[in-house]
This record gives sequence, structure tokens and C-alpha cells, in this order.
Amino acid sequence: MKKFIESIKSVWKIEELKNRIVFTLGLLLVYRFGAHVTLPGIDANQLANLAGQTDQGLGSILDMFTGGAFSKASVFALGIMPYISASIVVQLMGIAIPYLQKLQKDGESGRKKLNQITRWLTIGITLLQGPGYIYNLYQTIPSSAFLLGFDSFAFLFSSVLILTTGTIFAMWLGEKITDKGIGNGISLLIMVGILARLPQALIQEFSSRVTNNNGGPMLLVFEIIIWLLVIIACVLLVMAVRKIPVQYARRTTTGDFEQDANGGNRQWIPLKLNASGVMPIIFAQAIMFIPGVVAGLSKSDVSQSIAGTFSNIFGLWYNVVFALLIIIFTYFYTAITVPTNKMADDLKRSGGFIPGVKPGVETSDYLDRIMSLITFPGSLFLALIAVFPAIVVSMDVQQSWAMFYGGTSLIIMVGVAIDTIQQINTYLLNQHYDSLMKSGKNRKAVA
Repeated sequence: MKKFIESIKSVWKIEELKNRIVFTLGLLLVYRFGAHVTLPGIDANQLANLAGQTDQGLGSILDMFTGGAFSKASVFALGIMPYISASIVVQLMGIAIPYLQKLQKDGESGRKKLNQITRWLTIGITLLQGPGYIYNLYQTIPSSAFLLGFDSFAFLFSSVLILTTGTIFAMWLGEKITDKGIGNGISLLIMVGILARLPQALIQEFSSRVTNNNGGPMLLVFEIIIWLLVIIACVLLVMAVRKIPVQYARRTTTGDFEQDANGGNRQWIPLKLNASGVMPIIFAQAIMFIPGVVAGLSKSDVSQSIAGTFSNIFGLWYNVVFALLIIIFTYFYTAITVPTNKMADDLKRSGGFIPGVKPGVETSDYLDRIMSLITFPGSLFLALIAVFPAIVVSMDVQQSWAMFYGGTSLIIMVGVAIDTIQQINTYLLNQHYDSLMKSGKNRKAVA
């Protein structure tokens, strides 16, 4: 605990780091404030039905990612999710479209063009989702809540425009945090939205266990311990790597490469157990929306049964299909994001090799085989964490509290927290090295 307090004090001693943290907190506060500003023309007092709809099913997922803005009909109701969708689309299109592949290899200039394409695509997606969200409001809340009337062109036009502007503004906030703050801005916005619902979920579970005498405080303490253990498991999943030893030939004075008895300069290639991060869960959830929406277009009993099955995110068959999709997408996304061929080529050009493996094609095949072996347990673990909320709900835990026991929300929170802490540690480490350098100069001057 003492070391933790000393680390906090060290953070505030570094002026640049302190300014970045304050800047980040300020923009996050702006984002949370906007999540409580209701769309003009809607009576905020009549949104109880919408809030009730988002307490269960797919609506709870959307409301969690937006920090409650979805259920409040806020100007940030669509949140940053259209930007995430656009980023995924651009990344996947980069596999098939040569122009995007070229931009990915063009360094900083290519990255700027890809960002611009992503921004324009975000606007397009938001313009499509905006009318759908307004229509959902019309189906959910009383007609009297629309002060200007649902059929009013002024209301429809202004609402879609405001929702689009809100998403663009949230995207701008995220990019500014990344540039001038600390951590990845887009990820931080999502994490803050998720954390915003944590106190309310915990209070509801406390009320259910203690106030209503449904298990008592000891059961609540047991649930919190299980939750902490799941968080530790997520940390291990995010941090776990398989180290592949790499050996570099040592250059002699004649300019030739020579391997010495100690193996030259030995390093490691860290292959992550979960190289795809949270993307397989996001892909799988996007696919799980489709059967329910398509089946809902028909009034037949079979279609209604399918729609009901794929709308219950805590149901058995929903989670079985969900887990299988996560395993499949984990392999798919790992294959497109971990270029073993390029890794083998770069290793060969730099004079490095894996002991016992020939450089070139054999190295590429070896890395690909290792990735396939470690991806399997990683995908199973990721699928288990994704469906764990459904397991917890079956044990009579409140749905809002169960959402924090796994799934996309917990993986995002753990990943973003680790990334932000690592960036802060980098600043502290650099400051420590500066101090050592200054001490060395001082000692030399005294001598």
C-alpha cells in the first residue's frame, strides 16, 4: 500500500503527466455530462418505458456501452459504437481491397487517410442508425413524450442531425484524449460508460440480497469475491504470452556474421494467448443480432420462437451459439492480425532465427503452428468469460450486476485499465532514467 501511495505521488510530480491526466479526466467529464442531455423535443420524465426495456436483453448491452445514454434518449445515445463499427469494417475491407492494403503500408500518411475514411464511414453509419433509434423510441415510449410530435419533420431531422453530431463529437473527444491525454481515448470512453452503470448495478444487487433478505450480506460478499477472481482471470488472459526464443548472429570485426557459443544476442518473440483481444466477442454479438431481427419480420410461430431465443442474451441456446462464434472468430481475427509470414521475413532480414528452425518458410510455418496451438485454449477461455454472465444469472443474480461478470464489458475494462497503467508506468520510467542521467552528470562534474 505504501508503494502504491508513493507511485501516486510520483505521478503528480511529473508536470506533463499530471497535465495529461487532468486533460483526460476533463474530457471524460464532458462526455458523461452529454450522456444526461435528452434530445430536444422529448419529455425526459416519460422515458421510464425505455429504461425498462434496456434493463434486459440486447438493449442492456447497448445501454451499457453508452453509459446509460441509450435509455435516456441522450444526444450521445448512439455513443461511440458507430465509430467502432466503421473501424471494424475498414479493417476487414483492408484484407480484400488493394488500395486499403497500400494505405496500411504507407506509414503515417496512410494512417491519416485510413482515419479519414473511417470518420466518413462513421457519419454514414450514424445517419442510418439515427432514424432506427428514433423509430425505436416511437415504439417504446408514450406518444405524448414527443413534444413536437413524432411525425414532425423538424423533430426527425433535428434528432438525426443531433445524434450524428453527438457521435462525431464523442469521436473527436476520443481522438483528443489519445493525442493530448493518457491512454486510448476511444477505449476510455467505452470503459467510462461501462463503469457508470457499476454503482447502480451493485446497489440493486445489495437491495436484492440484504434489503429483501434474499441470501443476506454473506452471499453478496461471496459474489464480490467471485467477481474479483473473474477480473484476475481476465488480467491473466490479457497478459498471457508464449515466448519464442530468438537468436541473433553476432557481427565480427571483419563484417561477417558469426554465432558464438552463448548463442549471440538472445531475445524473445511474445505471442499473445489472446491476440485478438475483445474483437471476437464484438463480431459474435453483431452476428447474434441478425437472426432475431430477420425472424422478427415474420409472424409465424417458428419465427417468433427464433426471435425470442436470439433476444434472450441469458438463454441456453443463445450462449451456445455465441460461444461457438467467439471460438471461430478468434481464429479468424488472429489469422488476419498476426502476420506470421511478415514476422518470419523481418526476422530473417535482421539476421535472427529461432534455434532449431530454418529461417524463411519453416519459421513462418513454425510460428503459425504455435499460434494455432495457443489460440485454442485462448478462444475457449474467452468464450467462457463471454458466457459467464448467463451462468451467474442462473444462480439468481440480478441481470444488471451479472453483466459485469464477463463478456465484452469486463474484457474492455481490464484491457483499457492495463493499457493506461502501462502508459503511466512508461512516463514514470522515463522520469526515473532522466534522474539517473542527471545524477551521473553531477558525479562527473564533481570529479
